Amino acid sequence: MIAANFRAMGTTVVIHANDERDVSEARSMFEESEQRFSRFLPTSELSRLNNAGEGGTMISEDMRQVLTAAQNLGIRTQHLVEVGVGAAVQEWGYDATFRDIKSVCDRSTRRSDTTWDLDGDMVRLAKGTKLDLGGIVKGWTCDRVVEAGFAIVASAGGDVRSTDPSLVVEIVDDKDDTAAEVVLGIGALATSSRSKRRWLVEGREAHHIIDPRTMNPAITPVVSASVIAETATEAEAGAKAVLILGVDGLKWADAQTWIHRAIVVWHDGNVYGNTLGVAS
Repeated sequence: MIAANFRAMGTTVVIHANDERDVSEARSMFEESEQRFSRFLPTSELSRLNNAGEGGTMISEDMRQVLTAAQNLGIRTQHLVEVGVGAAVQEWGYDATFRDIKSVCDRSTRRSDTTWDLDGDMVRLAKGTKLDLGGIVKGWTCDRVVEAGFAIVASAGGDVRSTDPSLVVEIVDDKDDTAAEVVLGIGALATSSRSKRRWLVEGREAHHIIDPRTMNPAITPVVSASVIAETATEAEAGAKAVLILGVDGLKWADAQTWIHRAIVVWHDGNVYGNTLGVAS
């Protein structure tokens, strides 16, 4: 087995694979996802969809798969995870790749819509709605690469999909210190954090995790939330929901049959969650 890493989708991707050919195939799949789903590339399918207005837009099979997953996970999380918050993300200043974000002195107070509809291979966005697929697509691509047999482990921006029964994943806190080590093995883990992508808006700190109930950056005592599930797509959605729910996140996760485990790092550095498989 060999390990390789490369940049894609605004993060570092790590691949454990059998040979260089598989690494090359995995890299191509991540690059294809970036070209199709990035909201920062004007030629991407997502950008064309977001700029199409209120009329229906025909979409590719890959886009249909991602939006079907997003629709399903929105229902499972009571719409705490909502890809229709793209306009709000932009209004809060995240309108360029993170390295290019500047502090915002003034922002619009207009409340964005989040309504969108998927009907087969046709998508309709309500006026004011824009989609942001950044989180879900990282997990979806990790799943796709592993399920295609091009990687034993695929990791991207905190999302991990594994078929390695011995894999241990390290969870870090906001200081990049080890908060916990999780015996993942075969399955998926995703971490959602409000500590990595932060900037100033009107003199106060903002981050990229938008709470669809308020359309503001989530106010939560949880610095990061990690969830183990069958797929990285599911784990990504679960982790984001747990973070947004804050003090109620672990209780909510306990009630979800599709979430195997949840771990949170609190603002004071304490780590909470189901201790099965967790070693401090």
